[in-house]
Amino acid sequence: MKRIALVNFIVDILLIILLFAIFQFNLNYHWRLVVLFSFVQLMCGRYRDNVLLIWEEIKVILISHAWFFIISILFFRITQWQEIFYLLLITLLSAFFCLLFSRYSHIWFRSYFKKNVLIIGMGHTAEKLSGTIKNNRFSLMDVRAFINCNNSSLLPHAYQQVKVVEDYRIFPLDEIEKVIQKEKITTVIIAVPQLISSDIEILLKLLNDKVNEIKVLPRTETLVTFDSRIDDFDGLLMISTAQSKITFTSRFFKRILDIIGGIVGFILLIPLYFFVRRKNHKEGDYGPVMFRQIRIGKDGKEFTIYKFRTMIENAEEKLEVLMRTDPAIREEYLTNKKLVNDPRITKAGKFLRRTSLDEFPQFINVIKGEMSLIGPRPYLPREKEDMGDFYHTIIQMKPGLTGMWQTHGRSDTDFVTRLSLDDYYFRNYSLWLDMTILIRTIKTILGGKDANAR
Repeated sequence: MKRIALVNFIVDILLIILLFAIFQFNLNYHWRLVVLFSFVQLMCGRYRDNVLLIWEEIKVILISHAWFFIISILFFRITQWQEIFYLLLITLLSAFFCLLFSRYSHIWFRSYFKKNVLIIGMGHTAEKLSGTIKNNRFSLMDVRAFINCNNSSLLPHAYQQVKVVEDYRIFPLDEIEKVIQKEKITTVIIAVPQLISSDIEILLKLLNDKVNEIKVLPRTETLVTFDSRIDDFDGLLMISTAQSKITFTSRFFKRILDIIGGIVGFILLIPLYFFVRRKNHKEGDYGPVMFRQIRIGKDGKEFTIYKFRTMIENAEEKLEVLMRTDPAIREEYLTNKKLVNDPRITKAGKFLRRTSLDEFPQFINVIKGEMSLIGPRPYLPREKEDMGDFYHTIIQMKPGLTGMWQTHGRSDTDFVTRLSLDDYYFRNYSLWLDMTILIRTIKTILGGKDANAR
């Protein structure tokens, strides 16, 4: 057990003992319940060193505490309603405080337990990895330096377009041993997806016995999803994967979540509608408050989407004029399918877009069953050709009011990246993924665009 895990384990045990004492639980077997609690937490992997995201920690905590409660009821003959209630209350409080301490212990003790990380790579993958680590303190990773493999005699075929700009921490591959010693590196992450197996073997031999762990970000394309399984086929490493299929149960609970969220959103939409209407009138804009547009839905069927109008009337005609008269605007729109500084946006529209309130009328689409709370981006019919092969996977799900594209970059992502994120969502779908996206969306709206899990 790692040091940070040991700290969390000790605190969790002390906490459950304290809760049993506070509620004066039956002393005849509450110590056995403490032992059971410890056993269940360990068996569910609560103190693993490979949990890198707070979302995974939440998931493990919820599962382990649920099993603790169920096993306690089944095997300890807890039949009195008062004892069942106390046990449920203890379980819920324990789950809450375990999560709270686990979250903040990674911050309070970061300087003692962090892993000094060396990233091998300088391209887009290395840049993205570095940004994710910086925005995710829970992983306890601290990027100390980067290794540039370009022009290296060890890897003559390796070349990357340089994306990382932190020049003062970039070193050539020939100096990797010096960097490991100087920066006290414990973890090396190979972030050069185009490396062939022989190149990776060279790096593994070079790093052997020099660091505690080596991680590799491979080029898997769509081969590996969270449904994939790694098998040992008599000494051969075999990856078993399949096209993701959303089960009836998942669809049922997803729809229940949509209905509940849709009703709550629609109730909030009513006062918001009159607020936006009043704000538009103050600015001399007496056009329609709502904006309707045709979008691509599930199975390619078109539907009418509802949004607050954030642009001037006849915005499409204005766009055509802008694209004809300004080559820069034409190129930007054809590349990203949107304009960063769109001159068609009204003053009220800027406020609505900045707070993401312009999407609120889509709760109507959610209630009607045309959209889901979480799903792929609702694309325009004219974008169908540009979607390419992604089109066939994306239309297998209802478009979402929010999704991967909303919580992983928002307007900063280009069109192809948004398609890739939506494709990822479909191939790795789970109800838990929906919950994490929903929570991150709320954080994004309240805390700005850089609201990643920390």
